[in-house]
Amino acid sequence: MAREKTVFFCRECGHETSRWQGQCPACAAWNTLVEEKTGGRRSGAAGGTRGPRREAPRPVPLSAVPTEEQERLPSGSRELDRVLGGGFLPGSFLLLSGDPGIGKSTLVLQTAAFLARQLKVLYVSGEESARQIRLRAERLGQAAADFHILTETSFRLIRDTVLNNGYGAVFVDSIQTVFVETLDSAPGSIGQVRESAAAFMQLAKENEIIVFLVGHVTKDGAVAGPRVLEHMVDAVLSFEGDSHHIYRLLRTVKNRFGPAGEIGVFEMRGDGLQEVENPSALFMGDRERPAPGSAVAVTMEGTRPLLLEAQALITAGSYPPRRTVNGMDYHRLLMLLAVLDKRNNVAFQGRDVFVNIAGGLSIDEPAADLAVAAALFSGLRDAAVGPAAFIGEIGLTGEVRGVAHLGARVREAAKFGFKSCVIPRVGRSGLMAEGIKLLPVGDVGDLIELLL
Repeated sequence: MAREKTVFFCRECGHETSRWQGQCPACAAWNTLVEEKTGGRRSGAAGGTRGPRREAPRPVPLSAVPTEEQERLPSGSRELDRVLGGGFLPGSFLLLSGDPGIGKSTLVLQTAAFLARQLKVLYVSGEESARQIRLRAERLGQAAADFHILTETSFRLIRDTVLNNGYGAVFVDSIQTVFVETLDSAPGSIGQVRESAAAFMQLAKENEIIVFLVGHVTKDGAVAGPRVLEHMVDAVLSFEGDSHHIYRLLRTVKNRFGPAGEIGVFEMRGDGLQEVENPSALFMGDRERPAPGSAVAVTMEGTRPLLLEAQALITAGSYPPRRTVNGMDYHRLLMLLAVLDKRNNVAFQGRDVFVNIAGGLSIDEPAADLAVAAALFSGLRDAAVGPAAFIGEIGLTGEVRGVAHLGARVREAAKFGFKSCVIPRVGRSGLMAEGIKLLPVGDVGDLIELLL
């Protein structure tokens, strides 16, 4: 029996060292080393034993690598296909993360049920019994789905089951419950998550099997376990939402097979997740009766233009004044307030400022600056903004800077009936749009003059 020893793993990069240090020697992060007790180190593939000695692989010239594009398998959901880049690729290794109760298991079960119509699918659960999964499938209307269930946490047994039965896709809920027998640490620990993920990656790549992992998140919203887990997989999908909203956002954080940053929008119902075909109408709000402190921004989520409503409420406040924001970066709001105050004498001192992005969506692109500034000025004057959409980034000097995909944004605004669109003056050459009037502005002063 191998003698037990103590090692330290870095939570950020997965680096292993034999002694504790305040700073990780690999990634230089502070206080990220976690102690674990291990047995003998693995001597072959994770969860197995040493096999016959392998010959050294032969390098292949780049020009000799085949370039035939693999056929993608549809997931049964257009929103999920959009996020994946067109569907599942054989041999792909994916990770889905999200808060507890957000609907990860529901999404995985619905996807497994549809994929089972095309190939042999195994659903591995380390958190629920087969009876619990059956009851959930009945609630979702998937009781007749033709995929198999395995309630097991040992990777060695999972691997043997997959290879012996010829499964083409494996869904694992969750990676934090799986363990490899060559490590003595508990399932969910840094070492176990890293070794289990490496073993599943080898299983997927060597056998052209789709492996879809479900991962837990920490209280900060990051994927639990070592950061190396996110580097191993081909795609990282983040399932986001709010317990106070019925809508869920599936966002691509990383994707080797398509664009990152794409989002899919779902509605959580009693019978499962349903696609939202028109997310712009969902986040835009009621535009028939515009209210003071409201403006519509046109943002880009991946390759999808999305209309959303920026709301601002300005009230007489106490000292010191409050600045509260939901759905955008707090420091971005402070910058916009400073620019309006410094460049155009729009005073917010002594007033409480509340900004909200309606619908529970969080934005991080600067093209929404113009809409937020319009909402702030509208809320300060207590006068509604006209039926216009706003596109543009605001700089520290008060200038309105150009943004990417301006044409696609304007067309999206025109599609939803907007008669005018406020855009940056720069970068508009050659822009053609039917049925909508373009109102170019060069700085925040032009915006305020237009609103007045």
